[in-house]
Amino acid sequence: MFENVLSVMIFLPILAGLALLLFPVGKSGSRLTGFIVSVIIFMFGIELFLDFTGNGGMEYAVNRPWIDSLGISYSLGIDGISLLVLLACSLLFPLIFAVYSGKTKGYYANLLIAQGAMLGAICATDIVLFYIFWEIMLLPIFFMIGLWGGEKRLAATLKITIYTIAGSLLMLAALVYVGVSYHSQFGAWSFNIADLRNLDLSGGFAVTAFIMFMIAFAIKIPLFPFHTWLPDAYTEAPTSTTFVLSAIMAKIGVYAVIRFVIPVFEIEFARFALLLSLAGVVGMMYCGLAAITQKDFKRLLAFSSASHMGIIALGVFCMNIQALTGSLFQIVAHATSTGILFVFAGLIEERMQTRNIADLGGIAYRAPIFATFFAIAMLASVGLPGTSGFIGEFLIILGAVKFNAFIGFLAGTALIIGVCYMLWMFQRLFFEKSNTKTEGFKDLSLLETVTFLPVILLILFMGIYPQPFLQKIEPAAELHVAGFTTMTVTETVAETVVPAQEHDTHHKN
Repeated sequence: MFENVLSVMIFLPILAGLALLLFPVGKSGSRLTGFIVSVIIFMFGIELFLDFTGNGGMEYAVNRPWIDSLGISYSLGIDGISLLVLLACSLLFPLIFAVYSGKTKGYYANLLIAQGAMLGAICATDIVLFYIFWEIMLLPIFFMIGLWGGEKRLAATLKITIYTIAGSLLMLAALVYVGVSYHSQFGAWSFNIADLRNLDLSGGFAVTAFIMFMIAFAIKIPLFPFHTWLPDAYTEAPTSTTFVLSAIMAKIGVYAVIRFVIPVFEIEFARFALLLSLAGVVGMMYCGLAAITQKDFKRLLAFSSASHMGIIALGVFCMNIQALTGSLFQIVAHATSTGILFVFAGLIEERMQTRNIADLGGIAYRAPIFATFFAIAMLASVGLPGTSGFIGEFLIILGAVKFNAFIGFLAGTALIIGVCYMLWMFQRLFFEKSNTKTEGFKDLSLLETVTFLPVILLILFMGIYPQPFLQKIEPAAELHVAGFTTMTVTETVAETVVPAQEHDTHHKN
């Protein structure tokens, strides 16, 4: 694999998207261009995954000075923390271009720009560079919801805009604080995470900056109670946009916590770990219960996605190897299962012109291939053994029990709630009596079957033989947890020793 493969993966889709906007290309040409570019990125992603050695450090690293006077660099790299997020972002986009036809060239252009920006955010190891890609990837989402969304798209766009701008401003302020702190401690500017992890931050400003970062990323995950933009945005967005939001963009929020927050704010993270874990579990339960009450199956999947993001976040907050490895594995497991469920939901809506669960039924009798694929993705989503969802959720629950038994118990209970509403939805959609609407439901075409089959096989392969994925992420997870534990213990010892010395001094006096 050549040296600048990450740069090519980032800028090829961005430049292709901009070219589609600038030049007179028809809808079919735009879709074909998007498909070809996404397949190229897909092939790069597969080769990068296969060649990845998994030694725990950064691979395919690129570091070029950009704004030297401020220590900002064009710095990229991939390790076990980011590998599976990048893999999910590379694998799933060809599916969107293959399945969804009839969109305008502007829509396909925005999809390409979003993919490039998300890959940039995943690969960036300079926090300013990450922030820039983070902001760029949000713009296409606004346009896709606002221009091509449902009837209530303007309200949904306004809500996600307010949330996102608030989060971005908080992140920017915290980022400036981190940079200034590094300059005051080391006499030079740097925003590279390899340097920032050497910072010694404490006091009220450090806590405030930590909270700012966490709110910014909690909005994107979304983590309870910052999830309220999600149901409207997921429901009103075009299905392929919902797919991008759920399958990939939400995962970047979790990834950013692991990559940038934990190494810089170890002590604050340890102090708030229990509270954050509770937020993850409460979010799982609240969104799970909200999903049960939904009559719109796309909205039900939206709450289901938010609930499952809670357990991924919980794995990060527990900060032990089992839970962190489970979260990293679950990122790609959830991206493939829930992502493809949203695509199937879009196909049902497109063919039946309704999202109301009560209007549907008996689809399995009319479309057995579609029902089988839907069932496999749904069972992976609820964590059935033999599917990808089981491995990640099992590791997270294991780590959660190790972290706090009560938290682990609540997380396990929330997962059972998820099984209930997903099976209930599947029963209503696929096995109750057909009606006039579902009588004519067409099964997947040969092209659609061939398009979905690799993702379905991946779901099963990851569930039956997860070792090739785990062995690439475990060394990085172990290094990450070891660094966090060492730093936390060191600080704890320091806090214990200093008061003891002060006590001895007073005693001698």
